[in-house]
Amino acid sequence: MRSVDHVAFTVPDLNQAIAFFVDHVGGEFLFIDGPFADDEGDGMTRRLNVDPRATCTLAMVRLGRINLELFEYSAPERSTAQPLNSDIGGHHLALYVDDVDAARAYLSSVPGVTLMEGPNGVAEGSPVEGQRWFYFTTPWGLQVEITSCPDGTFYRGRPGERMAPPAERRG
Repeated sequence: MRSVDHVAFTVPDLNQAIAFFVDHVGGEFLFIDGPFADDEGDGMTRRLNVDPRATCTLAMVRLGRINLELFEYSAPERSTAQPLNSDIGGHHLALYVDDVDAARAYLSSVPGVTLMEGPNGVAEGSPVEGQRWFYFTTPWGLQVEITSCPDGTFYRGRPGERMAPPAERRG
């Protein structure tokens, strides 16, 4: 393995998700592809572990050093409930920022965004000591975390356990 290639999320409205990540998070739209379907067999099940009658369209948005793949599916009897972080399959996307307070102030003005409590701090002695963070949900309910560490440091961790640093700031 060389690297993480992308992270993917299924969204209810592909255009809404693209616009959110480009307009409000600073993502770079790369492409849309599809729709994909297999009208003659079970190819969708064999390839993507979904109902054989499912169809999907996907988009790719670059966020810093990560490619974010967004799927919009149509499928019989699919669940539309967002899992909680505590649910099996629960998830969230964490975005590193330089200024947690400025990010929170900006996100508070974005229609449909719901802010959770915070910014929250991390206690002394933790591998992420000094980190500040908060969660929010996008207009369609995806859980996102905003995080930052003091003085430009990032996950000092214990010797030999250093985490990857955030991407360098773009112009």
